[in-house]
Amino acid sequence: MVDVSKWPLFSLMSGQELIAIRQACVFGTSANEAIYVTHDDEVFVLGLNCSNCLGTGDSQSTIVPKKLDSLTGKKVVSLSYGSGPHVLLATEDGELFAWGHNGYSQLGNGTTNQGVAPVLVTPNLQNKRIREVACGSHHSMVVTTEGELYAWGYNNCGQVGSGSTANQPTPRKVSHCLQNKHVASITCGQTSSMAVVDNGEVYGWGYNGNGQLGLGNNGNQLVPCRLVALQGFCVQQIASGYAHTLALTDEGLLYAWGANTYGQLGTGNKSNQLSPVQIMTEKQRIVEIAACHSTHTSAAKTQNGEVYMWGQCRGQAIMLPHVTHFSCTDDVFACFATPSVMWRLLAMEQDDFLTVAEALKQEFDSPETSDLKFSVDGRYIHVHKAILKIRCEHFRSMFQSYWNEDMKEVIEIEQFSYPVYRSFLEYLYTDTVDLPPEDAIGLLDLATSYCENRLKRLCQHIIKRGITVDNAFILLSAAIRYDAEDLEEFCFKFCVNHLTEVTQTAAFWQLDGHMLKEFVSRASRCGAFKN
Repeated sequence: MVDVSKWPLFSLMSGQELIAIRQACVFGTSANEAIYVTHDDEVFVLGLNCSNCLGTGDSQSTIVPKKLDSLTGKKVVSLSYGSGPHVLLATEDGELFAWGHNGYSQLGNGTTNQGVAPVLVTPNLQNKRIREVACGSHHSMVVTTEGELYAWGYNNCGQVGSGSTANQPTPRKVSHCLQNKHVASITCGQTSSMAVVDNGEVYGWGYNGNGQLGLGNNGNQLVPCRLVALQGFCVQQIASGYAHTLALTDEGLLYAWGANTYGQLGTGNKSNQLSPVQIMTEKQRIVEIAACHSTHTSAAKTQNGEVYMWGQCRGQAIMLPHVTHFSCTDDVFACFATPSVMWRLLAMEQDDFLTVAEALKQEFDSPETSDLKFSVDGRYIHVHKAILKIRCEHFRSMFQSYWNEDMKEVIEIEQFSYPVYRSFLEYLYTDTVDLPPEDAIGLLDLATSYCENRLKRLCQHIIKRGITVDNAFILLSAAIRYDAEDLEEFCFKFCVNHLTEVTQTAAFWQLDGHMLKEFVSRASRCGAFKN
């Protein structure tokens, strides 16, 4: 399971705040900004706020998360960011929001005014539902639910795919070779664009100085061009780095091309590749690839769960895929990418795996799996005989004295209260006790009766931690009654140190005559009553 606290921006958040996160993305030229969505569909941002990229309505940085009220309740399905940075966000309803840097009209609103808060992008997208977004350095692309591709923004190298190098101020449908094609997925390099259509064909356009379009040359392309080198392959996933590209086929084969200054192609050298080259041929089937337009880092995951990284990794040029101890490609970018951004909108999926301890805790008092019930104060507690035998000598002896056919399905308990006995049984499943000190007295009695010495010490700790003027004499009486010498000494000293207050409580005057006389005598010997 991904731990977002591996990204420094999240390291100051409490465990409770981190658990509430459902989706997150760290972005920015120095990974200094972050946006996250909670399980309640509230959207928060924090960080440096370069170019108003946090969308808070001002230019102030914040180390404390701020809520974007305009996005509350919107279910986010896709998010991407540029180098300005600017941000694109698509919702489950197909709405498209944009904010941040807009010097090249990459927000698609027809202006170059900075976007200080999330605004709906509507020009040329009326009645269109957006399902995926992608950002280059200063250009933007989206795919509709009908598989149509729109692009806009900076276009100095043809990355908008319009057939010219004029900047595009509003969304424009990309056609040419993509006419009548259903676009399945998109990705952007810094100034290049890539698309995969539903039959697995790959198209590229924009800057190609390093061969990142995979066309066999290094000439820029103003309109989409098909990668003929991948003809016959069905590409399922494509990922763009700063100036290199990765593609994964439906057979689990990995191809790379483009810039290779940092070894980001994984070919074992630093030579650029103008056409796709297969890598990791000796490894197991690849199931996921990762790259990001703001880094020169590459990562992949195999079907047996191994995660590899290569390229620029903390300043080093790793020229061959290097196996890591990570369980997901996201961790590669958290720990080794420069900057340590996220390569995708990260989903915090709940991990279904339970440790033994978690499984035992979950099954306590479960009617579905239990094979024994205790009845206490007319209420049932469902347990498992095997666990009780393993964890408690008292039950081990009890169960061994029965033949299986004589074993009762319900055992009546009259000596202890329901809260006390339930807490004891839960302790056998969890090793923890959650009781107020007054109830811990009853559990201390049980622990003494069942010879559970560790539980006895735990109860004493709870009582010491919860002693007050009002309950001090009650706890002292219990310590004497259950022969807990250490606890008795602790409670006695507390009563002596707070003598004026405790002798005015109802509990003091409810002591039986013998115990009251014994306390006064013992306290007098300590000099407590000399005044």
